[in-house]
Amino acid sequence: MSTYRTEHDFLGEKQIPDDCYYGVQTLRAKDNFDITGISIGSYPRFIKAFGYVKKAAAMANRDLGVLNKEKTEAIIYACDRLIAGEFTDQFISDMIQGGAGTSTNMNANEVIANLGLEHMGHKKGDYQYLHPNNDVNLSQSTNDAYPTALRIAIYLKIEAFADTLSSLQKAFYDKGQELKTVLKMGRTQLQDAVPMTLGQEFNAFATTLGEDVQRLREAAKLLTEVNMGATAIGTGVNAPGGYAELCVKHLADISGVPVILAIDLIEATVDTGAYVQLSGTLKRSAIKLSKICNDLRLLSSGPRCGLNEINLPPMQPGSSIMPGKVNPVIPEVVNQTCFYVIGADLTISMAAEAGQLQLNVMEPVIAFSLFTSLGYLSRACHTLETLCVKGITANAEHTKMQVMNSIGIVTQLNPILGYETCAGVAREALKTGKSVHDIVVKERQLITEEKWEEIYSLENLITPKFITS
Repeated sequence: MSTYRTEHDFLGEKQIPDDCYYGVQTLRAKDNFDITGISIGSYPRFIKAFGYVKKAAAMANRDLGVLNKEKTEAIIYACDRLIAGEFTDQFISDMIQGGAGTSTNMNANEVIANLGLEHMGHKKGDYQYLHPNNDVNLSQSTNDAYPTALRIAIYLKIEAFADTLSSLQKAFYDKGQELKTVLKMGRTQLQDAVPMTLGQEFNAFATTLGEDVQRLREAAKLLTEVNMGATAIGTGVNAPGGYAELCVKHLADISGVPVILAIDLIEATVDTGAYVQLSGTLKRSAIKLSKICNDLRLLSSGPRCGLNEINLPPMQPGSSIMPGKVNPVIPEVVNQTCFYVIGADLTISMAAEAGQLQLNVMEPVIAFSLFTSLGYLSRACHTLETLCVKGITANAEHTKMQVMNSIGIVTQLNPILGYETCAGVAREALKTGKSVHDIVVKERQLITEEKWEEIYSLENLITPKFITS
């Protein structure tokens, strides 16, 4: 049989299940904000980050003599449990909420207070011994604790995503090395252009993803400037002198994240520019990743009536009516994930713009959008790497035949024959169906067979030399 304890805030009393570590304000948030169905506890790094923030605050308050040793030790004990990944199920507030994150901050304060109370030998809810607001939230406001925890959590999540993206980059590079001698036709505007290799194409995929790994880590540095100690609007009201600097120093030491105190705490409390920059970088990555998936779907199209240059690993039957059909389902699901991230960037842009005066109350939807974008895109990259890229094979004979039968290879003859002559050869080949080789070497005898072999050797096709005679 469940037992309950009675807790109150200035709006009245509520019955809290006695096995729960959250309190009255968290339960109100649960009742008020049933929006996504996704709780803050679904993002363990966010809870861990709150553990770091509340622990650093307690240590700074202890050092400044405004929090006694017993309470400090109880708070640190509770925070260490959160940092270790425990009690995420006690964080039940919805990710999207009104109040600029107050419900999330109070969820953390109440869980830490009740864990601390049990550590001190008291019952949950005996807040006269350790209070969520007076002690756990001492020298803080939601307006500095919430964004600081968010920045730390996102910073840690970016590091994890960058590692995942780097792994995908390596998979493309490794596939490029595997396919470095597979000749194929390059295309512009979906028309035959000039020869290249599949290896070069896959190396280009790797290079473009590597650039985004660098941009992500650059964007992450913007998150290291925090407003901890700003309290309500940046004036530091209710915080003792020297608290901000001391708290941020402790925070950097215990979290391993190189956070620094913002120079202008009033500006830092309302500013969401770092989130906008990061979201734009994620959108950039999503756009490039989606373009790569478009290419993979094109290159594997067919098998008889498409490009059919590569084979994607068959993952599932592709149709409920067409026997034998296999679809490029992994690139397709990554495309759709990328579309979500691109849309989330607009959400973040609108939320950042909606800030008014000394606070932006829309940070919860920014947090939700960044967490979901990073999480979804990370899983998409892992899926693409393990279920698609590593298993790709090439149809080398087919791609070579396409190259040698292509009219596009006439471009290699421009330095010798000139543009006009080459255009005439191209027209004749297109009209008659004859090969460029037969027209140039056999019929018109514009170059010798030996010169043809020199120009159209694999080495010269993929790393062309300027041959004029």
